[in-house]
Parts: sequence; structure tokens; C-alpha cells
Amino acid sequence: MPIETAVWKLGSQLEKIASSVMEKENTLEDCIAADPSIVDDNIMIIGRQVVTAYGGVIDLLAIDSEGDLVVIELKRGKTPREAVAQLLDYASWVTTIAYDQILQTFAQYQLHYLESAATASFEQAFFDRFEANVPETVNTSHRLILVASELDASSERIVDYLADNYGVPVNAALFQHFADGGRDYLMRSWLRDPMNVDDRIFRRSKETWNGRDYYVSLGEEDTRSWDDCMRYGFVSAGGGRWYTRTLFMLNPDARVFACIPKLGYVGVGVVERPACRVTEFTVNVDGNDMPILDAPLKATEMGKDADNPELCEYLVGVRWIRCLPREQAIWEQGMFANQNSVCRLRSKFTLERLLKRFDIED
Repeated sequence: MPIETAVWKLGSQLEKIASSVMEKENTLEDCIAADPSIVDDNIMIIGRQVVTAYGGVIDLLAIDSEGDLVVIELKRGKTPREAVAQLLDYASWVTTIAYDQILQTFAQYQLHYLESAATASFEQAFFDRFEANVPETVNTSHRLILVASELDASSERIVDYLADNYGVPVNAALFQHFADGGRDYLMRSWLRDPMNVDDRIFRRSKETWNGRDYYVSLGEEDTRSWDDCMRYGFVSAGGGRWYTRTLFMLNPDARVFACIPKLGYVGVGVVERPACRVTEFTVNVDGNDMPILDAPLKATEMGKDADNPELCEYLVGVRWIRCLPREQAIWEQGMFANQNSVCRLRSKFTLERLLKRFDIED
């Protein structure tokens, strides 16, 4: 049973403030969307009124710092027992969401609800919120939160039964509204201890990393060309700290698999030089060492923001073992891809297929 909350006003004598129903139906939803910490201080809202493939509409969809999704469903007044079944239906859909659907959902949320703030990418928004990159694997699990002013006894029994007997990470946040002297207050209590619910979360296990192999996302643009990467031996990223910080994971002797987004894998090589700013990277042209910005380049804007350590391009020296032109990029259904510039390559299937396709004995 949740803790019963009561509020008294201090004065010459105690005056109990009665709880009341919010005047506007969407007030609580607006409050959570504006500041989701009132439900959980480790989440970021990525969707509102999200339509599922089964015809349902999720009030609020969030993601936490671990990359797991959180379904938040609001029910005003006394919650009917059907609400729990509805929440489980939403959960069955959430488990099927792929990364591109998360991006689309967030884009729609920005478009319809964030107005002028709708300029940052999902990855940048995640970094701004959690000061960390999006995890290599997202949506390995989920949590369910039912928000209400009170729960009927049958709903409480169902939530407890699912959590205790089947380990379903479901909880109910109970909000009471108090108004006094023109001021509004919200009081929150939980049906179950949130820490106990978090401990029950089941995450699909990650494959073991071999300690050597890395995935590198090589998005081509005016500041970056795969032709230059092949010719001079490097991988790179730029445009902001979110994009460049993972390059520093690459130490000499690490093996990298370069992938051009939406095309596929084009090269495998071994790191020879750690990450440095574009102004510090040298290459050999016709027997002469020179700064890469003085060398012939396909990426005509590689030197953009060269004087800005936050925005400039950073390069990692690589000795290529195998390279392919972008037209022959390797891609098979089920291969690993990720939005980070660099991440550990754990996918056994991807590694086995790439080693075979690149004709490399491991």
C-alpha cells in the first residue's frame, strides 16, 4: 500500500489542506513532460502521445541513461484495473522498437512539443541530458510507470502480483494535488519502492567483447571522405564533443571496422596513432611528410573550425588491412550498426561475417 499523504498549513492553529482534482486534464502530463524528474531523475522524455503499432497511444515515452525505455501512462481520478492491462499492451510494443524508431519518435516529439528547442539530434540531446553518449545497445529492457491520483484495490493486487511473481518492472506513482492561497502543490508517493523495481529489471544480455575490435561510424560529408581515409590511413570525426570523444577509445593495436552509414562496412585496419586534432595530423605524400591540410583532399572542408578544439575534426591513424570502395560496401541483415563514432564491436555474427567477407584469418 502506498503511504497516505496529508498536508497541514502552519499558523495560529493547524489547518489541513484538502487534496483536490486538477482543473486541467493535461496539467500533470505537462508537469512530467516539462520536468520528468518528478517521476524519475534519470530519464529523458522522447515521445508524447505516441501511437503504437497496435492502435494504442502512450502518454509519455522516456529513455534512461542506460538506454532502456520507460513507458509512463497517466490515468486521472481513480484508476480502473483495465489500465494495468493497457500498460502491458504498450510494453509488448515497446520491446519491438528499433533504434531508428526511437529517432523518429524523438523527432516527432521535437516537432510537436519542443518548438524552438527542436534543433538538436537525439544523440546530442541524450548527451546534454546525461553527459554521456547513447549506449552501444539501446532498449535492452524497459520499465512501466502508471501515474494516478489513487489506485483501486484490484489494480494494486495486479501490480504486486506481476512484480512479485513474474518480475515485471511495473510501478505506480501516486500524485495528490493540493491548492492553497492561489498556489498549487503536488505530492508524490509510490506503490512499490522504486529501488526494488529497478533491481528486478531484466536486460537482454550483451555479447562479450573480445577486448580488441571496434566499430567506427564514418559519416561522409564535406569535412570527411572515405577516399582520403583510404589514401592517408585514418578514421575521423568532428562537429562537436559528442562526436569526437569516443575516438579516444582507440589505442594503438586496436582493430577497427569502418562503416559508412546506410552503405555498410568498407574497411578493416589496425590503429597506429591515437586521436589528435586535424592540425596535428601529418601524412606522407610522394616521400614528403606534411600536415594533412596541405595534402590533396577529397574532403574540401576538412579544415573547417580547425582552430576550435570543440568543433574541429579529430583523426586516428590507421594501417588498413583491407579496404573496399564505397560501392562495394559489405552489409547483411542482422549486422551491427551504431550511432556513436566509435564503440566496442561485440556482435559475434557481424565479426564472423566481416572476417569472412574481408578474407581475414583471425
